[in-house]
Amino acid sequence: MDTATIAAAGLPALGWALHGGLLIRRLATARRDPLTALHTRAGWTARADHLLARHGNALVVLVDLDDFKAINDTHGHAAGDTVLTATADRLSTWCGRHGIAARLGGDEFAAIVTDPDHTAGLPALRAALDEPVTHHGHTLRVSASVGHCHRDHLPLPALTDALSAADKSMYAAKGHGRRNTR
Repeated sequence: MDTATIAAAGLPALGWALHGGLLIRRLATARRDPLTALHTRAGWTARADHLLARHGNALVVLVDLDDFKAINDTHGHAAGDTVLTATADRLSTWCGRHGIAARLGGDEFAAIVTDPDHTAGLPALRAALDEPVTHHGHTLRVSASVGHCHRDHLPLPALTDALSAADKSMYAAKGHGRRNTR
């Protein structure tokens, strides 16, 4: 076989390899929030489901920023983006290597951790999320309501049930005023 024939046969394979690489990159990008670089709901759900099924001590956490609309209305959307990014960084840091965090949408975040020591760390998470954020020389007061659910408190280890329980816990925290965790 001559060189031209080999090259002609290899071009489609090279094209498919490039196309496949681009598709993989697009899928990975679609599963990440462009602002915070956290997983999106779709990217997080599959991983969280897997972790919940495998770890009996898993903890599911939901976070909702309190009065976030007021930050956007008062200081502008760029300030709101700064708060969202800071929240994402703080949640990711809290998760560490024992879990994953996601931005579910708007000002709502989720995390799942598999280290049982994180249960005791919920007050530390709340304190980190309540730290002020600086944007263009302005100090923005931030607070979050945090709800959680332990896998071992569920009749079945289903992520939908864990999220529902964490959501109820989060809204109970909101009902007790700002800066609360349940």
